Amino acid sequence: MFEQMKQRTILCVDMKSFYASCSALALGLDPLDCYLAVVADTTRSGSVVLAATPKLKKEFGIKTGSRLFEIPNDPRIQIVNAQMGIYLDISTQLTRFFNRYVPFEAIHVYSVDESFLQADGTEKLWGDGIALAHKIRNDMLREFGLTCSIGIGPNMLMSKLCLDIEAKKHGVAEWGFTDIKEKLWPLPLREMWGIGSRLERRLNRFGIRTVGHLAAFDLKKLEKEFGVMGNQLYYHAWGIDLSDLGAPIMQGQVSFAKGQILLRDYEKEEEIKCVILEMCEEVARRARRAKKAGRTISLGLGYSQEQMGGGFYRSLSVDEPTNLTMDVYKACLRLLARHYRGEIVRQISITLSNVHDDSVQQLSLFEPNKPKQKDLSYVMDAIREKYGSNALLRAVSYTKAGTARHRSTLLGGHKA
Repeated sequence: MFEQMKQRTILCVDMKSFYASCSALALGLDPLDCYLAVVADTTRSGSVVLAATPKLKKEFGIKTGSRLFEIPNDPRIQIVNAQMGIYLDISTQLTRFFNRYVPFEAIHVYSVDESFLQADGTEKLWGDGIALAHKIRNDMLREFGLTCSIGIGPNMLMSKLCLDIEAKKHGVAEWGFTDIKEKLWPLPLREMWGIGSRLERRLNRFGIRTVGHLAAFDLKKLEKEFGVMGNQLYYHAWGIDLSDLGAPIMQGQVSFAKGQILLRDYEKEEEIKCVILEMCEEVARRARRAKKAGRTISLGLGYSQEQMGGGFYRSLSVDEPTNLTMDVYKACLRLLARHYRGEIVRQISITLSNVHDDSVQQLSLFEPNKPKQKDLSYVMDAIREKYGSNALLRAVSYTKAGTARHRSTLLGGHKA
């Protein structure tokens, strides 16, 4: 199966405790020798820990997702607010740094702290992938004071899997197609990039519990149940990924989503609806910016710890692809009416998926104003793009329940 596969050298570079390391360096501290936590808001005891230095993780058990009140009262520990402006600036500097080793078009910035580099053709300059990875790590530590882990593979998928499963433990690791049977197939599905908990449960119903089970499953049955994604899942279990650098590795996962942890518990349904409407506006705007529309709307609610946690995540599909705020909102209200029973809410997520190009619009006798609504939405987007996201806000954003005004002052969801 692998004989005709294109052999590339892809490096997946992941910065170690990036936010915490940057904040430590800004304070003149050694990221590897200090105890520092970055939180969303130091004034709120329930604030989420966004990053922690390695020693804080190892010795105190504090990690990303912990809460501020869980951090021990120890004089060695420093707690700071997120400084997204600094993190984004350093991330940009790192991209320029990578450009020393590979052409700019061979760099794909996957997130603030993770990038893919295609190193084909650089062997005469830097050696093979392993030699290049070690040089990048050493030069980065010397010049930035930052550390990273690097996974190497023949494609984006394999380099990412190598990073997550092996390189994060050892610093640098390389996987080839000959490693799949021994290193990939024994893994539970949840460790496979692109398989979340919901998809894992669906696969479990077919008796598929490991990546090896997935590789051995009947391809036609997977395609019948999951469509194009079933085909991708099967070949990914064999380590095969034909996507170009920078393309979505799971094409079926292209979607527009927004999630937020609320600053307080929301007990009233009307207040919850206010936040949902604000979030629908943002999700629809992101879709319009990409000139896309979606047929499947998903709503997720996470309940407060006072409710002992829990929640739901449900979806429904509409007849025609949409990127109109009120269409998405109406679908969310239907899901809310079906599944919400008055619990106290602390987290909300909304997703628009099953995406199509927004180039064709079906005209309806029952909704003659749809074209005008669509044009108005794009005009409102243009105004916000020019004058800022808070230039036009819905009335709900000025109520006590609204969060959009506060979030418009943040960068990347956190203090700048």
